[in-house]
Amino acid sequence: MYAASGVLAVHTDGSTAVVPANRVAWTPSGVTHRHRAHGDTDMRIVFLAPELASLLPERPAVFLASALAREILLALTDAHGDQPAGPARSSASLDRLVRVLVDELDETHEQPLCLPEPRDDRLRAIADRLGDDPSDGSSLAELGRAAGASSRTLSRLFRDEFGMSFYEWRTQLRIYHALVLLAEGRDVNQTAHACGWSNPSSFIAAFTRLVGTSPGRHRTAGSRRRALLV
Repeated sequence: MYAASGVLAVHTDGSTAVVPANRVAWTPSGVTHRHRAHGDTDMRIVFLAPELASLLPERPAVFLASALAREILLALTDAHGDQPAGPARSSASLDRLVRVLVDELDETHEQPLCLPEPRDDRLRAIADRLGDDPSDGSSLAELGRAAGASSRTLSRLFRDEFGMSFYEWRTQLRIYHALVLLAEGRDVNQTAHACGWSNPSSFIAAFTRLVGTSPGRHRTAGSRRRALLV
């Protein structure tokens, strides 16, 4: 799955993958999933034959969308929606494009923006609270008092369940919400404050580190892609 514009959230058992326009989501056959589009999203889907699917991970994954992968995805789906189709391609030509796409993804490092879903009830309470209000700046100790656990216990649970610290997890949660707000038309300053950053420059640094581009460039590129697709 690829969002030529907008943002996709792909939910599988145990996690939510955030897929902006510079990522490609891969979901193997048989994996139960659902997806949600945020903003003016143009979603493209390419199905793989079993022999090609076997070259990709046996679990859901998110890859960086290289320039080549993006152009192949657009070429394979250029009759999408109301968009006019390009020159007709033979089935052999389409097969070659799909093979190149799989090679490109196989050579690309996975770059997930993933929100694992907590199993522990105390972590779930914190995730629900901060998911409802990502601007909540409560410390882990403050959240722990409400959830009925010490900050030391919660720190261990975040490491055990998610493989990251609470602050790393909260940053990913906030970036997910930031991507949604930018897709819906919010500007960078509004998005920074809505997601808990009092200083927009700190937000820009965190967003750039995780997404690979600044929020301003991401927003501008999204507007340009939408204009080209109209």
